[in-house]
Amino acid sequence: MARRNSNVLSGDVEEARSQILEAAEATFLHYGVDKTTMDDIAKAAGVSRPTIYRYFRDRDTLIAELIQLRARKLFVKGTKFVMERENFRDQLVEGLIFLVDHGRKDPLIRLIVSPEHMDLAAAIVGTSKVASNLTHEMWAPILDQARERGELRTGVDNEQACEWLALVQLILVGRLDFDNPEDPAHRLMLESFVLPAFIPDGSPLH
Repeated sequence: MARRNSNVLSGDVEEARSQILEAAEATFLHYGVDKTTMDDIAKAAGVSRPTIYRYFRDRDTLIAELIQLRARKLFVKGTKFVMERENFRDQLVEGLIFLVDHGRKDPLIRLIVSPEHMDLAAAIVGTSKVASNLTHEMWAPILDQARERGELRTGVDNEQACEWLALVQLILVGRLDFDNPEDPAHRLMLESFVLPAFIPDGSPLH
């Protein structure tokens, strides 16, 4: 794996952090999350390990930030996809499947959510609420719009709803790993058990 030349970190803090994240991303993808140390990341960035700790508290913090960066890139595509749907019912159901299917294929996120890395995922995503915060970032504006159109049930709290949706998405990762993402059973499950929690009573589910 190519190593950065020494003394290339920018004097700008945010740019330096981005440079370290870029080196870390390449290192994780090359060696795998389990085998990558902060020394490896420092070597790839062309700096010392203490320098890395000047910008990131620890390894988990660095990984969590990488997850957020990659998730936000996916959100650009996800938002476009969701907003092309005609109503909130389709936005929620098809949007969840779209985001989970594309997210699980992301090389770094795939390493984090795969079964052999569940302990790591719990440490990084669970305790820091990265998953629920990211879900809120993606879905809260969509929930707000649905509320304005009268398509959202009264009393739905965005924060609580997105924390629950984060758990739903984790379940979907497992389903889509073992079943064809195009299988209509996934949509039926979401329409039957997730959608009713959001739409007004009496609204059609299909």
